[in-house]
Amino acid sequence: MERIEEVLEFTANSPARLDQFLSTSYGEFSRTYIKKLIKEGYVFVNGEKVTKPSKRLKEGDRVTFFVPKPEPVEIKPENIPIRIIHEDEHLAVIEKPCGLVVHPSPGYTSGTLVNALLYHLKSLSSIGGVERPGIVHRLDRGTAGIMVVAKTDVAHRELTRQFSERRVDKYYKALVMGLVKEDHGLIDAPIGRHPFQRKKFSVFSASPKPAKTEFWILKRFENYRVTLLKVKIYTGRTHQIRVHLSSMGYPVLGDETYGFKRSSIPKELLDLMGNCHMLVAYKLSFCHPISGERLEFEIKDPSPFREVLEFLETS
Repeated sequence: MERIEEVLEFTANSPARLDQFLSTSYGEFSRTYIKKLIKEGYVFVNGEKVTKPSKRLKEGDRVTFFVPKPEPVEIKPENIPIRIIHEDEHLAVIEKPCGLVVHPSPGYTSGTLVNALLYHLKSLSSIGGVERPGIVHRLDRGTAGIMVVAKTDVAHRELTRQFSERRVDKYYKALVMGLVKEDHGLIDAPIGRHPFQRKKFSVFSASPKPAKTEFWILKRFENYRVTLLKVKIYTGRTHQIRVHLSSMGYPVLGDETYGFKRSSIPKELLDLMGNCHMLVAYKLSFCHPISGERLEFEIKDPSPFREVLEFLETS
């Protein structure tokens, strides 16, 4: 293991297969690539090397992952279906489905949003480099929703400036575990790297950055102790909504990284959710980078968020 980039620690909060647990805890790599690394000896459980991806973890097991340095990847256009909501010569607004990784990385050299964009759009900005053309902002693999993509470098710079100056309005819907008491709340809690688990983020970081999240109750589902929230973020920290809501004791459904336990909801709901987080970026508003016109886009609830919500409404 001479090419180690960093060492990560994870703790299992429920029984799971080792490869499934790691691919959920570390979304940068595909499950196939995770399996390969386990077999090559990059993973230890409770201090002992494990080379079987099917190893069953128990709650409380400590998993150590020696992350290898990335290898160069070749990015090719792929005919992956994506919904293009709006497109002009400077930008495109698209709907990213749950499960689609935004840009290539080790283990995700194909099948990403970037591969799809290279196929469907005639041009993309070059500022993000070979592996991230057009990418101005991100959504997690398990999160679905609206994204804006830059087609020119001029548009990329201006959109990046709007994001950094917090002039982009971003609204989400979230289904969280627990009955949130307040009808409205503002979470103003800095976020930084988790002190022990480097791929996680926390409000208890030694080097946090300001983070602010506002939420409103849309509905409480008493029977399942689940709450539907409308959420607005004023900053764009990694995993911000997931970290903030979890810090209040209300983890997003499906988000095992930040406290969701599969045993907390019925199997029917788990089957509907699949591997998705019940978090949707449903509305995005920004100024056109060239004309200055204020644009606003909104999508209907995508699958499987829609099916989960229908289940909660009707059962």
